[in-house]
Amino acid sequence: MPTPVLFALALLVVLLLFLVGILFLAGVAYLAYRHPRLEKPLGLAAAVATVLVAAVAAVAAVAVLAAR
Repeated sequence: MPTPVLFALALLVVLLLFLVGILFLAGVAYLAYRHPRLEKPLGLAAAVATVLVAAVAAVAAVAVLAAR
């Protein structure tokens, strides 16, 4: 059973990942705004990243269920 300290640490890590993700998305948006010819490659990269995140989430869900 996780302790409150571990729960708080996990929550902090999730918050930091969220903030870094927001900063990364802002950087990509700025790059696409300043260099319009990069919009299509950035869109493709975003689509691939979305599929990758979905695959990692599915594997993590299976790992959590298997650990029970």
